[in-house]
Amino acid sequence: MPLFIQNKGLDRISSTGDLYERYPHLQENARQFRSRPLVDVDPTCFLYVQQREYATTTPADKFVSVIGSDDATTCHLVALRHTGSGAVCVAHLDGSSTWAEVLLIIKAVLSLSHHCKDGRLELHLAGGFKDDSKTSDNLSLSVLAAFHKQKENVHLETCCITEINDIIVNGNHRPIVYGIGVNVKTGDVFPSLFTCKGPAEELRSARTFTGGQMAEIYDSSRGLVKIGPCKWSPNSEIGFWLEQNDATILKYLSTSPKAEQPHFVQHMKSTIQFILDHPNPDSLFPAGQPQLYHRTEQGEWERTVQS
Repeated sequence: MPLFIQNKGLDRISSTGDLYERYPHLQENARQFRSRPLVDVDPTCFLYVQQREYATTTPADKFVSVIGSDDATTCHLVALRHTGSGAVCVAHLDGSSTWAEVLLIIKAVLSLSHHCKDGRLELHLAGGFKDDSKTSDNLSLSVLAAFHKQKENVHLETCCITEINDIIVNGNHRPIVYGIGVNVKTGDVFPSLFTCKGPAEELRSARTFTGGQMAEIYDSSRGLVKIGPCKWSPNSEIGFWLEQNDATILKYLSTSPKAEQPHFVQHMKSTIQFILDHPNPDSLFPAGQPQLYHRTEQGEWERTVQS
């Protein structure tokens, strides 16, 4: 079935501009969305989703009240929610395998909604901007097309992407909204930022940097973050990047050098250093088991010791 907008199937579109011209209410909704104040979410109640990750839970979760992601430039952030069960999935897509990733997102939400006869799937999209290479445009169309071809009905509610998410700062185009959060209890979706990106931030970043595919990072039935096992080959040559200046790292390791957040370069350096420090990732996963993290009474993620 098609992607629905105001209960009508999405017509064929050629660009995001075409989308907003045909459905002007989406443009107005996006303007309202991007004008909302940024929410700095309390780290003791949220779950952070990195690039090429997704996480799903329900309002019954005792450990996670907000799921969110940020640092999206050309990337797109997806929030899919079932209005009956309240199950919600947040994903951070970079165009690596959009069609397969969208299928994973839908399956994840439906798996927590199978008991619910009423309700519908509602989609919220944010990310991208008017970048010179049109990476954002292409990803926007790919994401919309992927949802449009699913057998389940999906209703597009928020669409703050590419040209509507664009602003010019000091002569350069950049996104207005870099991050979103979803209140698991209420379903509210809002622009947000996250100062804490754990647990295992560097390990998760290394997995993506070395080509890891989309991964589900949360087991809502047990309240556990699950990372890995991951695989990468020893590569001392990437140490080359640690000798380069910030401008060079931005130019070659970012899809949008002029739009990155200030911490991008340091994030890349720490990720590369982590890979160099762990040339054999098997050592990070004893007996081939994933790293598991549970939430403490203080709200921090703590490594779970597996017997």
